Amino acid sequence: MDQVLNSSETAGHPQPTVRPLTGNEAIAQGAYEAGVKVAAAYPGTPSTEILETLSTYPAEDLHAQWSTNEKVALDVAIGASFAGVRALAAMKHVGLNVASDALMSLTYIGVNGGLVIVVCDDPGIHSSQNEQDTRLFCRLALVPCLEPSDAQEALEYTRLAFDISERFDAPVIVRSTTRLSHTRSLVTIGARREAVRRGFAENPNKNVMIPSNARVRHPQIIQREADLAAYFADPDITSREDNDPAIGVITAGTPYTYVKEVLPGASVLKLGASYPLPMDVIADFCRDHERVFVVEELEPAIEKDIKAAGLQVEGKSFFPRTGELSPELVRAGFEKAGILEPKEQAEQWAVTPPARPPVLCSGCPHTTSYMALRALNGRVAGDIGCYTLAAIEPLRSIDTCVSMGSSIANAVGMAKAGGETRPILATIGDSTFMHAGIPPLIDAVYNDANITVVILDNHITAMTGGQDHPGTGKTLRGDQTHRVDFEQMVRACGVKWVRKIDGYDVAGMYQALREAAAYRGVAVVISDRPCVLDPIKIKGPPLEVRAEGCTACQMCMNLGCPSLVWTNEMYDGHHKVKINQAMCIGCTLCAQICPSDCIQPSMQ
Repeated sequence: MDQVLNSSETAGHPQPTVRPLTGNEAIAQGAYEAGVKVAAAYPGTPSTEILETLSTYPAEDLHAQWSTNEKVALDVAIGASFAGVRALAAMKHVGLNVASDALMSLTYIGVNGGLVIVVCDDPGIHSSQNEQDTRLFCRLALVPCLEPSDAQEALEYTRLAFDISERFDAPVIVRSTTRLSHTRSLVTIGARREAVRRGFAENPNKNVMIPSNARVRHPQIIQREADLAAYFADPDITSREDNDPAIGVITAGTPYTYVKEVLPGASVLKLGASYPLPMDVIADFCRDHERVFVVEELEPAIEKDIKAAGLQVEGKSFFPRTGELSPELVRAGFEKAGILEPKEQAEQWAVTPPARPPVLCSGCPHTTSYMALRALNGRVAGDIGCYTLAAIEPLRSIDTCVSMGSSIANAVGMAKAGGETRPILATIGDSTFMHAGIPPLIDAVYNDANITVVILDNHITAMTGGQDHPGTGKTLRGDQTHRVDFEQMVRACGVKWVRKIDGYDVAGMYQALREAAAYRGVAVVISDRPCVLDPIKIKGPPLEVRAEGCTACQMCMNLGCPSLVWTNEMYDGHHKVKINQAMCIGCTLCAQICPSDCIQPSMQ
């Protein structure tokens, strides 16, 4: 593997540059060093910081952009590859679902300039709707998959991926996970090497995937798979550490570090690529050890491939198929397999942490919409974003949530199914609407669905940390650009009933939703109010509860605002309320719904 590093002059002698980087930052650095010219992504935890980091490099070196969704991001990268430059697309694992249509054709077409797709999986489902394993997609698409185990390898493997892409005429996936993406460690960084600009390759038989061309390309892709497997046998990519001949472990990615911690004396075959596998190397390793274990996160992808080759290995019978691995879980697996003696258990403390359910932020503008929806007693199809928290108490006003952009089409299906006496509504955020909400809105109008769509426009991609999108009027680098007007967009889709309401106007929101639900056809309510946290934290004069007037009616507590807390002071057997003024942003939502008018601006 290429190990060329950047150097700085120290006392006349070159010294390597070492920096603490997260895995995502290291991936960005690796792409930069490889000479990437175009990078695109849609933000999604745990992948977001890759493009945010690339946007900090000089604009004259590379173009970095947020795209409206992951398929658009990949298509942009494909276009740059067609033009003969190195390109990168980044996304989380569920984003690959969105981009998969392009990926399945791209694998037949191949590349001109090197093309790398970084996909960050989320074992443990920290911030996702499922726990899918990207390695299975790699097998479906016949696309090689590199798996770095730490931040240093994240840099090196990303850099290597561009070379592999051009050498084998293939897109390459670099797979990260939440633990790797967000863990920081020291990384030796290198200099940028400008890749040769190849120019557009005039080859319609390869670039245009019509059936006759695809039939010719498919056998070539199968041969490419065999060539890659042979290439991955290189000891710089598949490294073998021989120790105890009784125990051998085959692993890849972050689990490698857990294996080294738990079984330092075992022999380890570390796979730098989890697909395609170098079976000859694996067979030799299995032959040289009495028992061989496969330690991998999520699906038994490696284990199944090895067993399919007729080799005897053990794996998921001892290690979990769900969630993140950890040193503790890996140790427990080897204890179950009889490799390690059970560790003496430390004294267990009977500690019960206080319940802290997830809630929307203090002053979140989505609160009003969901209170009004709950009062409307509608059937609500929800979508992906912060506002999915409205599925739980105290707002509890979302009935379904499937994937990005599903809400509107789900509502259409409910309406066309018939039998529902309650109003049918869909809620969707501004960034999600741009991502995947426009086609289903057109579908709803085209098929004359009797639904109400609530676009929750908080002027940012809030869930992933405040990234811009086409509705904010700013690019990834912060430059001013064209801003999509949601009201004009909705009307252009054919919607006749459209109303924009300030998210802090409680009475206006209640009235607008009642009227929208009564309308026959597609109605759209746009809740318009910036996020209270991103890009800056908004905070006005705080409010306070005048205790003498509080009747403990609990109306304000139905907001679920973390600034509102119970007190020990009672009224008619119920606790009165107070406001944590350090958290209050002065949004006035609680004051608007207080029947006793005891919530007022603070006197302090």
